[in-house]
Amino acid sequence: MATMGKYCKAYSLKKLREFSQWTEYAENTRKESTEVEGEKVKINRELTDDDFLYLQENYVVTDGIFKDENIIFDNVTPEWKEFCHKTLAFEIPVYEPIQVKASVSQEKVES
Repeated sequence: MATMGKYCKAYSLKKLREFSQWTEYAENTRKESTEVEGEKVKINRELTDDDFLYLQENYVVTDGIFKDENIIFDNVTPEWKEFCHKTLAFEIPVYEPIQVKASVSQEKVES
């Protein structure tokens, strides 16, 4: 079953390809339906610079929002992380917990 991470961000493939050590697992792209000789078949879609891929919280790049499916790039190195932060401005947000206070009417009911 696919795993959805807590955070991912979409980037154009053109921007991701600027990384000097970029490689792609083209065989892992999402499948598209097409017709071949009158039959519907699913084939891997071909990536272009205009396509968007997802940079996951673990710095893996996927063709979709799930962090463990359709992995296109997984060579996570210090250089890749630096490229993500400096060139792509990739930042994983830190969400501070919030406290929700009970309303006055709620407090009266609980008393």
